[in-house]
Amino acid sequence: MIASVDGMVGAVATDSLVIEVGGIGYRVFAAPGVIATATPGGRLKLHTHHLVREDQQALYGFRTVEELGFFNLLLTVTGVGPKVALAIVGSRPVAELQIAILQQDQAVLVSIAGIGKRLAERVIFELKEKVAAAGIAAAGTVLPGMTSDSDVVAALQALGYSLAEAREAARVALSGAAAARSLEDRVKAALRVLARD
Repeated sequence: MIASVDGMVGAVATDSLVIEVGGIGYRVFAAPGVIATATPGGRLKLHTHHLVREDQQALYGFRTVEELGFFNLLLTVTGVGPKVALAIVGSRPVAELQIAILQQDQAVLVSIAGIGKRLAERVIFELKEKVAAAGIAAAGTVLPGMTSDSDVVAALQALGYSLAEAREAARVALSGAAAARSLEDRVKAALRVLARD
């Protein structure tokens, strides 16, 4: 499996780009935001999902591990293929999408081209528990004596954020009275901070 590609941009198309690595050009499908910032001759590193099917192989590229992780989570939803998952991930920051799922905000998903009300309902139904369970499972690992934001940091890490990102988001989100709220509310507040970055 190809986990990432790091090389020179050889060509840019409307839905993909070619990244040349060691004399081999890899066609990588990417979100419009990634393609818009790629310039031929420039260097680019993308974390990739390597799709292997009986009749096809394809690479889907993402700037961050969080985007890749959320893409993989979307692929677990019935009826969501790689093109739809890529459209969702490329529509807005991952943290905003996670908040929308936790808050069951269908409007966010329906606003994405190619996502109807039924598919939005299915995405929320199938992923809400997974996103919430990641936080609950992470919170269950908190040891006595850990700081009050440790459960939020653990939950954010379970959702795919780095330790540094999770700590900073928790620190900003949990200042003052926010620390007294439920774990779900504190995680939502931290995700809002991450969405602003």
